[in-house]
Amino acid sequence: MSILDLQNVSKTYQSGSRKLTVLDQVTFSIQAGETIAIVGPSGSGKTTLLGLCAGLDSSSTGSVVLNGESLEKLNEDQRAAVRSRDVGFIFQNFQLLPTLTALENVMVPLELKKRTNAKEKAMELLDKVGLKDRATHYPTQLSGGEQQRVSIARAFANAPKILFADEPTGNLDTETGAMIENLIFDLNKEQGTTLVLVTHDLELAAKTQRIVHIKGGKIQEETHA
Repeated sequence: MSILDLQNVSKTYQSGSRKLTVLDQVTFSIQAGETIAIVGPSGSGKTTLLGLCAGLDSSSTGSVVLNGESLEKLNEDQRAAVRSRDVGFIFQNFQLLPTLTALENVMVPLELKKRTNAKEKAMELLDKVGLKDRATHYPTQLSGGEQQRVSIARAFANAPKILFADEPTGNLDTETGAMIENLIFDLNKEQGTTLVLVTHDLELAAKTQRIVHIKGGKIQEETHA
């Protein structure tokens, strides 16, 4: 079953009198439980594509269907509800809330869903990423690798159907990056989540089942691992 389906998706920005096409007629679909990497040079449209897939932005033309919902037919509040229910995110710059502890950051999606056992569930996830003993630390008291582990725990907190990771190891050294990669793939396998990874790291991309190569806003080719 397809969890994400894009048909002829384009994204155009108006820059003064000039039209800038960032994505041009992109069509592909992703099956539930699949792991896929979107690769391409800087400025190729990877992050824009991720934003459209996740409903963070809307396309200029074409359709994006996420877990049965046509995103272009929804308003911003409805798209936010779909993200909250079905989507997890891991960003290159972690996006943790600086005024909350590691535990509180992981609890946010659980509390938004009014889960009664939010604290226990968050602690369990911190334990899985090896940070149980850092639960009361604030982001500034954690290393980059630790912050990314907190963001992974947060991403999996609401048991998302699909997880979007945008350059998840981009700000980390090689050794820490490798640990983060393993963590993402292990938790992903355990929870049966669909994983969409945006990266320029071809070694990381090779760990997924399928690689979509994008250049100049167009899909150039798809390869299967």
